[in-house]
Formats: sequence, C-alpha cells, structure tokens
Amino acid sequence: MVLTPLSVCRYMVILHPLKPRMKQQTACCVVLTVWIVPVFISIPSAYMASETTYPRVGADTHKTFCAQIWPVDQQVLYRSYFLLIFALEFMGPVTVMVVCYIQISRELWFKDVPGFQTEQIRKRLQRRRRTVVMLILVLVAYVLCWAPYYAFTLLRDFYPSLISRDRNSLVAFYIIECLAMSNGVINTLCFVSVRNHSKRPRRTGRFPLRLVSYVSARSVEEGDARTSSLRETVDVEGTRVR
Repeated sequence: MVLTPLSVCRYMVILHPLKPRMKQQTACCVVLTVWIVPVFISIPSAYMASETTYPRVGADTHKTFCAQIWPVDQQVLYRSYFLLIFALEFMGPVTVMVVCYIQISRELWFKDVPGFQTEQIRKRLQRRRRTVVMLILVLVAYVLCWAPYYAFTLLRDFYPSLISRDRNSLVAFYIIECLAMSNGVINTLCFVSVRNHSKRPRRTGRFPLRLVSYVSARSVEEGDARTSSLRETVDVEGTRVR
C-alpha cells in the first residue's frame, strides 16, 4: 500500500504541477492510514493463526505446523476475508499504479514540451523520466513477486482439486511465499540505488571557491583612504575565484 500514494503523488506533480501541494497534516494522515489499515486487516489472520501437531508417518515423532486454522463452518467468512485482502493489497494498488504510470508515461515520453527547450529543462525532464522508470520497475517487481502467491492461494482455497496434497505442493508454496516476502528487499534496493545515483558527490574542481578581497581606494579630492567593497575575480587552476 505504500507504493500507491507514491504513484498518486508523482501523478499530481507531473500532470498537475500548478495545483497546491499536499499539506503537512494531510501527509501525516496518509502515512498513518497506510500503516493503520494493514494492521487492522491482519488482526483476523493473527487471531486464527495457531500451531498444529501432526504425527510423522512411520515414526514416533511429531511435526509442528503453523498456519491459519479456520473452522469448517466459517469457510465463507474466510473466503470473503481473503478476497478483501486480495482487493485491498493487490488488485486495488496495482490498478491505481498502472493508471497513474500510463498517464505519466504519456506526459513524459509522447507529449512535446511547448517552447524552446533549454539544457536545464532537458536535464530536469531526463531526471523525471529516470525516476518514473524506476517506479515502473518497482511496480513490475511487485506484480511478479506477489502474483504467484495470490494465484496459488486462490487455487488452494477456491479450487482445491487442482492442487495436489503431496509434499511437493507444500514446498512450492514455501518458495512462492519467500518470493513474495522478498519484494520488500527489492523495493529498498531500487530506491537506494536511485537515491545514490541522483546524489553523487561532485568533483572538487567544480565547486567555485569564492574569496572576497577589499581594495583600498584613495580619494584625490579629500586626501583620505577609504575602503570600498570592490571584489576582484581570480582564476586559480581553472576555477573562477572571487
């Protein structure tokens, strides 16, 4: 859900730059909503999660399995709960992000900028395009990581006959779940790489060293020495110094 406000914010900045920016109170409310809504959604999962012990076949030991154990008479309630999570955490955010990025891509790549384009405008447009490409890659990574998880869960809960109950099915589910959980790491690496790329340290030779020297000017008429704020410019090692 964090990626959805980012895409909407980028959409407003690029397509509606003259509209007033979001106030600090509104931003705080959005951040709190992004954190509070998932907490409330996860309460039923935490309540129904429990440990179940199964005896091993052909051995005297037992195997502990941790998962959500819903009663049989609440199957409709569980399916409704899962569809709610699927809509709020996958289909809804993906739909909003796809719509926003399609409009942003049309604005940045397929629409000519009116007037004369200076070098500063070109660089600014290039930075915006680089940022949007990064966000689109984050969206693609999100879909590729979470789509297998939700697809497997839909088949398991709504069409159980299509999935076998052997050990390989359980191993496949664990692999798909690990892929889904790795999306947080992928997003962090994408944002950190773009941040480091956009904020590289500049070379020392590009920083102008400004020194102000005051020149003593003598007035011929009054015969006294006065100090004026006349600044001299000196070039030192290819750098303009004032």
